[in-house]
Amino acid sequence: MRDSTVIEFRPAEPTDAEGMTEVQNAIHRAGLRASPVDVALITERYLGVEHTVACTVAVQDGRVVGFQSLKRAWPDNPYDVTEGWGIIGTHIHPDAGRSGIGRRLFTLSLSAAKAAGLRHIDATIGADSAPALAYYSAMGFVPYREGDGVVPHRFDL
Repeated sequence: MRDSTVIEFRPAEPTDAEGMTEVQNAIHRAGLRASPVDVALITERYLGVEHTVACTVAVQDGRVVGFQSLKRAWPDNPYDVTEGWGIIGTHIHPDAGRSGIGRRLFTLSLSAAKAAGLRHIDATIGADSAPALAYYSAMGFVPYREGDGVVPHRFDL
């Protein structure tokens, strides 16, 4: 996947659900995600969600190789993030890691966050997910509170 082929970045569409599912399941197979997902869960969690600020896919040779979701935190969200903050999640196929996709996705999400008037973004990261912890640190996120098996990070706009 790391060849010279152009990577397209665009808003996620319902037709991306299968590719997004494969990205998360590849992450699971690599031991970096606790459980597999299915298309129904991806559709429910990322496509057409009420609180979505942006959901962007990275597509190479017609195949989704990564995506990033940015939502506005809602009351009683499962991450215990302050209402009105952003909640971000980044998912890169292991074969496409360390190729700049995450950095480009964050640039696009950051623009969407600013346009939406967000002041803070939370990334709740598994405490044992070294690649995710390194990625969010490189993007400028810093730990800001205790978590049970997770390390909540924040980015201030």
